[in-house]
Amino acid sequence: MGLVGQMQTPRQPGYILVATGGTSDIPVAEEAALTAEILGNNVKRIYDVGVAGIHRLLSHTDEIMNARVIIAIAGMEGALASVIGGLADCPVIAVPTSVGYGTALGGVTALLSMLNSCASGVSVVNIDNGFGAGYQAHLINNMEG
Repeated sequence: MGLVGQMQTPRQPGYILVATGGTSDIPVAEEAALTAEILGNNVKRIYDVGVAGIHRLLSHTDEIMNARVIIAIAGMEGALASVIGGLADCPVIAVPTSVGYGTALGGVTALLSMLNSCASGVSVVNIDNGFGAGYQAHLINNMEG
C-alpha cells in the first residue's frame, strides 16, 4: 500500500479494532488497518488472539466491548469472527484468509464458516480482502446517528 499526501486526522473519537487469529493473518490485517487509518480512523490492533487459545482473546475484552466496529481476520476454520460476534455489541466484519493447512482450501473453509456464523452482526468480505474490510469499517465508523 502507498499513500500520497498526509494521513487524515480521525473525525470520530471511537476506534476500529482489527483482530487476527494468528500471526500469518497479519499481512491482511495490516491492509485493513492501514486502509482505515488512511481514511481517517483511529485503529487498535490485537494480533494472534485465535480461539485455539481463547484466553488470548478474552484478555482483550475491554477493547472488544468499546470498539465501534471490529474486523476479525482468520484462516483455518475462521471461528474468530463468530466468537468475537458473540462477545461484541457492534458490527463485526469477518475476513477469511487463504493461509492455513489441512482442508483450509485456500481460504474457502474459513469463508464458508464465516458465512454460516450464527452470531448476529457478523458480515463477511471475500478471502484476503483487507482493503474491502477496512473501507467498510470506515463507512460504519463514520455513520451519523
